[in-house]
Amino acid sequence: MQLGNLQKRIGLLAALGVAMVWGFQKMLFDHAPNAFRSPAEDMSFAWYVPLFSLYVVWTERQKLKESLGRPSFLGLLLTLPFLALGFLGTRGIQLRLEIVAFVGLLITLPWAFFGRKTAQQVLFPAAFLLFCIPLATFLDVITVHLRLFATATAEVVLNGCGAEVVRVGSMLGAADGSFKIDVAEPCSGLRSIFALMALSAGYGYFSQPTWLRRGLLFASSVPLAILGNVTRILTICLVANYASKDFAMGFYHDYSGYIVFVVAISLMVVTGELIKRAWENWGKGAPVRVSDSDPISHSSDREPKPSRTLLVPALAFLLVVPAMVFQAQTPNVTLAEAPRVALCDVEGYQRTEIGPTEAELQVLPKDTQIAKGHYAADNGDWFLASVVIGGMSKSSIHRPELCLPSQGFQMTSPRTVTVNGIDWRFITLVKDTQTQGFAYTFFNQEGFHTASHVRRILRDVWDRSVLNRIDRWVMVTVHAGRADDASMTEVVKALEGVCK
Repeated sequence: MQLGNLQKRIGLLAALGVAMVWGFQKMLFDHAPNAFRSPAEDMSFAWYVPLFSLYVVWTERQKLKESLGRPSFLGLLLTLPFLALGFLGTRGIQLRLEIVAFVGLLITLPWAFFGRKTAQQVLFPAAFLLFCIPLATFLDVITVHLRLFATATAEVVLNGCGAEVVRVGSMLGAADGSFKIDVAEPCSGLRSIFALMALSAGYGYFSQPTWLRRGLLFASSVPLAILGNVTRILTICLVANYASKDFAMGFYHDYSGYIVFVVAISLMVVTGELIKRAWENWGKGAPVRVSDSDPISHSSDREPKPSRTLLVPALAFLLVVPAMVFQAQTPNVTLAEAPRVALCDVEGYQRTEIGPTEAELQVLPKDTQIAKGHYAADNGDWFLASVVIGGMSKSSIHRPELCLPSQGFQMTSPRTVTVNGIDWRFITLVKDTQTQGFAYTFFNQEGFHTASHVRRILRDVWDRSVLNRIDRWVMVTVHAGRADDASMTEVVKALEGVCK
């Protein structure tokens, strides 16, 4: 390989690295740090992910140097979708898209400059950065099931140990009422899963010699993290039941997570050793030696003419630099004006305004607007209506299906009903043999109506990424004493003015 051309390619790639920092500056210095600090995402471990990726590159720098080969047009072509993804993510403050695009370019650009083997060499440290993607709010549907699984398991074990407890949704409490613990979203164990997955990926990369064994260790991190979280909830309840409620819900609750996480890490190391011994016992533990004449050898990697060697890197430079400059000049996304929405009086019902709960004030973003009202009729009929107007953050609006099960409700018969041209999602709720009705719908400041959470998300992504605008979504929910379609239709008709 001609030294001069190699140095030129390295110089061009280094310049592209600077251009990428410039083009992704909002992600690197604003969007990602804000997500890492967000209580809703709970990603304090993510600060160490880039440091570990750099450590892998540094420790394997000799292998990286040996992998340098010829430029690849395929690698250049593969940069195109990631350039488009990065532009859309930056315009709409879609951090997940930005990170995927950034990681993709970290793989495809070395591929374009130095070939497939260099891309393979940087694949793991680059892909490891995907652990910086905030997924807690994106996978909130999993959070509910984790909470319910943890509390259900804890209930069975605690009753088996002689501690009489009762469970309502994600709440565990003593049968005599001496203590009550609500397993909220931060205690679902999702953060522990992500953190242990990152640890097991890094540990497996250096401790296991094959990708199959690394994959087995990586897969084991999920049940180990769930087991650790269940154990933590169990011990909190045991301490509250047999020792002190205040100590259990105070000091022990705050610091027990560290103890359980250490146990989970120890189990991860033990699992890695078990995988290693299992392979040795099966006669598959012998390391695979790579001969000096392996395909990495430069003797079989014929260098093309100097002009062709620099063609792909030059094209990549001319493609990526303008794209990064243009991306860096993306205007700040505009926040649409909030629609004027207020609860109305309903004939035959007396309305009582209800303020937001303490949990809502702590969890929801500060620019979220909430209005709630309880409607009661003389004949005993009632319904509770709420209006939530989202703000800058996407976390202002959520699916009601995520919180209802944690409150002990069983959801049945979900259906979409159109009332005066507006789609509503009707759900029948069952709790303690009592049946209630629930309905919700979404609309934005432009009057786009839908009862589908998926359609709302797709519309929001389009407006953020393409139109460079954040919509102000409104969620209207109705919780009623009757669950039949006729009664629910009558109620949402009475609130029709709210959805205009």
